Amino acid sequence: MVFCGLRSVQMEPVPLKSIEVELEVRDHVATVVSTLNYENKEDKPLEAVFVFPLPGDAAVCHFSAQIGQTQIVAEVKEKQKARELYDDALSSGQQVCLLTESDESPDIFSLCVGSLPPGESASIRLEYVTELAVQADDGLRFCLPAVLNPRYQPQGSAGAGFQVTSVPASLEPYSLSFSARVSSPRPISKVESNCFLDPLQYLNTDQTQATVKLAAGHKFDRDVELLIYYKDAHQPTAVVEAGQASAEPGSLMGDPVVMVSLYPEFPQSVMSSMAPCGEFVFLVDRSGSMGFKNHGFPRQTRIHGAKDTLLLLLKSLPIGCYFNIYSFGSKYEHIFPKSVEYSQKTMEEALKKIKKMKANLGGTKILKPLKYIYSQACIPNQPRQLFVFTDGQVGNTKEVIDLVKKNSDSHRCFSFGIGEGASSALINGMAKEGGGHAQFITGTDRMQPKVMQSLRFALQPAVVDISVTWDLPKEVSVTVLSPPITTLFQGQRSLIYAQLTGQSSEAAEGCVTLKYSLAGHPSENQLHFSLRPAEDTGLTVHMLAARTLIRSLEMEARDNKGERDEEMKKKVEELSIQSGVSSAFTAFIAVSKSSGEAIQGPLIPPPTLKQCNLVDSCESQPSISKGISVTEKLRSAFGCINCSPQRKATESELSVKDPLLQLVSLLEASGCWLLKPALASVLGKTSKEVANLKPASASSEVWATILALIWLHGFKMDAKDEWELLAMKAASWLRAQNATCVTECVEAGNALLGCRVTKDALGL
Repeated sequence: MVFCGLRSVQMEPVPLKSIEVELEVRDHVATVVSTLNYENKEDKPLEAVFVFPLPGDAAVCHFSAQIGQTQIVAEVKEKQKARELYDDALSSGQQVCLLTESDESPDIFSLCVGSLPPGESASIRLEYVTELAVQADDGLRFCLPAVLNPRYQPQGSAGAGFQVTSVPASLEPYSLSFSARVSSPRPISKVESNCFLDPLQYLNTDQTQATVKLAAGHKFDRDVELLIYYKDAHQPTAVVEAGQASAEPGSLMGDPVVMVSLYPEFPQSVMSSMAPCGEFVFLVDRSGSMGFKNHGFPRQTRIHGAKDTLLLLLKSLPIGCYFNIYSFGSKYEHIFPKSVEYSQKTMEEALKKIKKMKANLGGTKILKPLKYIYSQACIPNQPRQLFVFTDGQVGNTKEVIDLVKKNSDSHRCFSFGIGEGASSALINGMAKEGGGHAQFITGTDRMQPKVMQSLRFALQPAVVDISVTWDLPKEVSVTVLSPPITTLFQGQRSLIYAQLTGQSSEAAEGCVTLKYSLAGHPSENQLHFSLRPAEDTGLTVHMLAARTLIRSLEMEARDNKGERDEEMKKKVEELSIQSGVSSAFTAFIAVSKSSGEAIQGPLIPPPTLKQCNLVDSCESQPSISKGISVTEKLRSAFGCINCSPQRKATESELSVKDPLLQLVSLLEASGCWLLKPALASVLGKTSKEVANLKPASASSEVWATILALIWLHGFKMDAKDEWELLAMKAASWLRAQNATCVTECVEAGNALLGCRVTKDALGL
């Protein structure tokens, strides 16, 4: 078995001396430069292999190495040819590096460093660009995996099961520096992180440029996550980037490329008419790692967070819909053989089974349950909405995404990555191909508000008849590089990349128009933009455009066999080599012209994920590694500094109950609350106090429901995103009762609870 981390041919670790990470964010695009410095302390030359994750949608655009005084810059070559060049160079003693994307998953890379002389240092520089995802609160999220910063682990300190061994900070054998520079046309409101930061330093008076650094003493025991907030974040933008002077005119790299960011805003009248129907299918990961505690919530495991979220989801579903819940690990289970109509009876039956769920189903095998779900006939007039919750990585990411795409006409897929090990390629890929929305829940994030935002999206009527048209000067033509837009959500960004061919004056303008229909209402959004190229963008937009086109062609190659497959592969290789952006069919190869002492012994081939024990294979495995994500296994293999072993929480540690969830659990499927002692307890009153103030003309259900709504508005406004949908459902139930005592009940409820909530605020 090949272990992960940077290791020699004898499987001994190669010491990491330091790592430097420089992040530059321009609006919603990030350029990341990571420099890793190693040293060969052996008395002979060695070959080393390093396996690590990157964002699934990253465009790796530069790779170089300095070995001693020799600087070698990598070129992109066809993958098999690059491997042959690597083997030849290694056999002749030349210094060589090879960077390849995993065949199994586009967010895992392997780096082979060959012929590092004894006592010599190697500095590996890796650069990639990526779009930053928009979060539920409009923040832009950047994540640097902790595993990019592995520590030197003395031989023998890690067992076969990848147990983590803590190391005192005083023994930390490397240094870390991380800095970020942020710029935008709009003012920067704030930058937050799950790690301690030095104060944000603004570089100009209008606060459109700023820098920030990790505070001293950071221990890489978790991913570094930055959340960047701009004022007027929903402003549509267009950035035109000049082509490369040395590239051929008419080619992707030679022509200007425009990146258009659109934020469609739907009419409020349409948004208020949420569809009271749908088939809601929830697929929940119950692999072993779901029993781990959350960093930000040490009293709660991931599976308990998922169970609380399922409770909130079920209570918020509209009457008249259908639902089912599946769970998976090495095998899969379902609560009902097929989706059932939502009612008090079916809701209670589902909640009883959810309560018994544990993280005890082994590995992370999602393909089979997905195939079973898709094999179920869709229910007429009930659009299928699939919600997927997982904290892991699978070995067949591309196969899973292809399956979702194949069934995209019959459903929308909303995906949720839980914890710091979730695969960005899997989570983003499923949502993108399934016409849904992806969310990541890490650190101190609460799962519920993000999931409820996706439920609001799922309840939103499907946007149809989407088209994009361009109005440009006669001498300029446009070639759209992005796949057609198939999904739009309120306030969520849609990106379009396009190549502009032809000459235009500096004063020339273009216009892009997005047209669509929502619930029978035709709408359009327009953006006028200057064709004058922006300054100081380098080739960032070109790289992202090339990456977008490469991913589309790769998927087309997987969809086709025979000559068509080879044709697509050839196109990908040509585009990858032309743009200098990595792909599934190419690799970065850097070879020094000088020769030295040849490596003795067998060469190390780039390891697969299964060889690295990073994904569950079909064979039985030690229970300690089952269900653990790639990033967590990498982190375990390296041994994070000050990172205690993840362990499962006991029931006694999870006994604290959130009053909000207690109130939610008492809601009936119809949308009302019953006047029970448990409700009085949540409200902080006795049953007698509640009964004494009930207006005589009010039914117990109306009185209880108004009290619950007043309590939510009076004491839980900070969690409104979590309960807003079920409160709308309760208000709808109250209006249907045609009760004449609503005003009297609201006044009495305010008096009982000490609040000042108006009838209008309650939606009554």
